[in-house]
Amino acid sequence: MLMRPNPFREFDRLAEQVFGVTGTLARPAAMPMDAWRDGDTFLVELDLPGVRPDSIDVDVERNVVTVRAERPTEDNREMIAAERPRGVFSRQLFLGDNLDTSNIEASYDAGVLTLRVPVAEQAKPRRVSVVTKDKEHRQAISA
Repeated sequence: MLMRPNPFREFDRLAEQVFGVTGTLARPAAMPMDAWRDGDTFLVELDLPGVRPDSIDVDVERNVVTVRAERPTEDNREMIAAERPRGVFSRQLFLGDNLDTSNIEASYDAGVLTLRVPVAEQAKPRRVSVVTKDKEHRQAISA
C-alpha cells in the first residue's frame, strides 16, 4: 500500500538528524507510525504526543499525504532536561494507486493521529462471469 520512499528524502532526513535540525541520532525527531490493511481500509497511526489538535495539518495531493504538526517550544523555561523534540514536524506518505485518497478520514485521540484510507473500488477483488459458447452454461469465477 505504501510506496517505497525516495532515497533522496531519506538522505535529507538523515542530514536533519545529524545536524540537529529536528532531532539527533540518539533521539530522532519523527512521527513514528504503524500502517496496515484491515479489510477494505488502509490504516496509518502516527504518534504525536503533546501536540495540540489544532496544530495538525493533513494535506493530500494526488497519492502523497503530508502530515504536519507542531509541539511549541517553551522559551520562558530554564530546561534541566530536554529530550522531547519541539518545533514543526512533517512526514510524507506515498500511497499506491490502489487507495482512494479522495476519501481519507483523520482522527486524533490520546496523542495518536489515525488516518483511514479506503481501498479504491478498482483495487477490490471482484467476481467475473464467464460465458460459454452454448450460452446456457454460465459460471462465476474469482478475478
